[in-house]
Amino acid sequence: MILPMEKFTLNINDQKVSIECAPDTPLLWALRDQLGLTGTKYGCGIAVCGSCTVHLDGTAVRSCSLPISAINDKAITTIEGVGKDGLHPVQKAWIAENVPQCGFCQSGQIMSAIALLEQNGNPSDADIEQAMSGNICRCGTYIRIRSAIKNAAKNNV
Repeated sequence: MILPMEKFTLNINDQKVSIECAPDTPLLWALRDQLGLTGTKYGCGIAVCGSCTVHLDGTAVRSCSLPISAINDKAITTIEGVGKDGLHPVQKAWIAENVPQCGFCQSGQIMSAIALLEQNGNPSDADIEQAMSGNICRCGTYIRIRSAIKNAAKNNV
């Protein structure tokens, strides 16, 4: 059954935007297809790879499985919304540690890392492992990801 189109007003990266879509439309597709925010990637479509990670009121969530109708008035932050005045400290740490290889998963990895550091400014290896476990890197840069998170924590993100 195809649901009728509805109008939704979203708070994305501190800007109110209006879109029209079916209520069951995943946030990922609204971001990419309707709003042109293509930094959030499609990976698996079933919320297990983490490529589509965004923040919803500061919590890392998978946008591929989050319907627009469930967002209400919560603030959405995408990779385009971090570091508006230059690179975010986590992005700087990513560069310093030479984390990206193919780069496909990196926006989701960075969004999860930022959410972790906002909750825990000095995470242990176990904390990092747990927080990042839902993000898959096909290139296997997990050691560099952990180093970048520790680097960002050390520099007081």
